[in-house]
Amino acid sequence: MIEPDNPDLSITAQCRLLSISRSGYYYAPVPENGATLALMAVIDQVFMDCPWYGSRQMARHLQRMGHAVGRRRVRRLMAKMGLAAIYQRPRTSDPHPEHRIYPYLLRDLAITRPNQVWCADVTYLPMRRGFLYLVAIMDWATRQVLAWRISNTMDAGFCVEALQDAMARYGKPEIFNTDQGSQFTSHAFTSVLRAAEVRISMDGRGRWMDNVFIERLWRSVKYECVYLHTFETGSELRAGLARWFTYYNHHRPHSALAGRTPAKAYGHIAPSDHGGHAPHDLMTKLAA
Repeated sequence: MIEPDNPDLSITAQCRLLSISRSGYYYAPVPENGATLALMAVIDQVFMDCPWYGSRQMARHLQRMGHAVGRRRVRRLMAKMGLAAIYQRPRTSDPHPEHRIYPYLLRDLAITRPNQVWCADVTYLPMRRGFLYLVAIMDWATRQVLAWRISNTMDAGFCVEALQDAMARYGKPEIFNTDQGSQFTSHAFTSVLRAAEVRISMDGRGRWMDNVFIERLWRSVKYECVYLHTFETGSELRAGLARWFTYYNHHRPHSALAGRTPAKAYGHIAPSDHGGHAPHDLMTKLAA
């Protein structure tokens, strides 16, 4: 996203346009040690079963499992993983204080057809050594996963790439709904939607249940793919996800779709379901 040698825009100007802090651009993340990564994997599995756990309940649960861990450490790790308890609050993702929050447009709206509403979310994926973040773009009515990307940072870049890929292959939705996470409220992300004249919707107070469809997707991809294989590298994870998303879209029947697959319900099969074919730039470092 950032071009250090751009003759017209300085790095500071580019960061400002993309709603990225200059310090964040230069920051080199320090990897967690093996014990911490193992604890994060346990936290992720517990959270998939008990998504209402906040840091206090999570710490107590881990202590009952025999882990000597305090609430402050659990809170830090859950924040790093992008995990927050599901209950009625403005959102489960942290908004950026300077980003515009768009109104919620889905109240009392009957969502009955493909490309009427798309949604997106980000989740944490543990590996044997390290972790990555996954973003997916989903068609609300058919549960079809239109595009996805993985990244080792939570910046907006890989979310923008997934959005652009979905729109290039499937057209555009009438409405795009997300939570108020900083990736989705960033200028880089919303400008793509505005340029395509897509109406932007963001979940507000009391709308936490609207994320349930993609939360079910996260549960499925983790239990049916990620946890079973414990991938070593980012490239292995990406290949495994590509196989699983192809299976999910084309071969996994959905009870909510009268036994049809998402691709059958969507009514359009793209040339490829390998939505992660152009990984985020930082992936090359992790996959090496």
